[in-house]
Amino acid sequence: MAIEEDMAAEPQPGALVKRHRISTRLWHWTNAIAIIVLLMSGLSIFNAHPRLYWGSYGANPDTPWLQISNEGNRGYLQIGETQITTTGVLGRWREPDGDISTRAFPHWATIPGYYSLAAGRLWHFFFAWIFVLSGLAYWAWSFGNRHIQRDLKPSRKELSPKHIWNDIASHARLRFPTGAAALKYNILQKLSYLIVLFVLLPLIVLTGLTMSPMMDTAWPWLLDLFGGRQSARSIHFIVAFLIVLFIVVHLAMVVLAGPFNEVRSMITGKFRLPKARGDARPLRPEFAEEQAQ
Repeated sequence: MAIEEDMAAEPQPGALVKRHRISTRLWHWTNAIAIIVLLMSGLSIFNAHPRLYWGSYGANPDTPWLQISNEGNRGYLQIGETQITTTGVLGRWREPDGDISTRAFPHWATIPGYYSLAAGRLWHFFFAWIFVLSGLAYWAWSFGNRHIQRDLKPSRKELSPKHIWNDIASHARLRFPTGAAALKYNILQKLSYLIVLFVLLPLIVLTGLTMSPMMDTAWPWLLDLFGGRQSARSIHFIVAFLIVLFIVVHLAMVVLAGPFNEVRSMITGKFRLPKARGDARPLRPEFAEEQAQ
């Protein structure tokens, strides 16, 4: 999710330029694998008790704010008083051998692909360490070389409502930047990456720690911070859903912007600057001014 550009000489549209350093590419793919395993093993753990509560306590007799269950031949997702039938996907689905399962999430969405709380926890905790350590290393590296301050910090002009709306409208029309402008983050990317890096990722780590009785003993302030272990569990799953949403949008943008060029840049570090289409208008006027200077 990081971009480092060599702007000593203004690259021209169609040129093959350096976009990502090897450290960025390694972190990106390590992080991608860790997140996939964490999400799938997290669903395996959730299958042990597919209900979410607010507060310090939660068990079968208590009323959850979210649950995945089944009733007769119907699987359902319930949020508050609203029930959504999910038969065949959640709550009631068919195993590969033809047997009916009433687990919350199906085998293809979990690691391991069979129900085992112990195995799910082992996968989850192992990759959580990879996720945390690689994230801390990325933070230190990005602040050390001023990538965060140089490339992700929004300017006052970028934070203006007019500028943000212009970016939203341009993306809605699938008008992506071309030439050297394609090497720069737009304001929507900056805000989304900053939220993920400094809000969602710390939240998911801290709420994960709060669910550990050992960590609650060592750091009792975690329970006060999140309002109890069950509240931390709920926040943990909400943040996981938001990360999935971010990934879906991120992949959609990769596909729309040109998947071969985008993926190649994250594997080899090389990126071919997009050429402007004849009917395309610049994504942002200031880029045209920068290129003219």
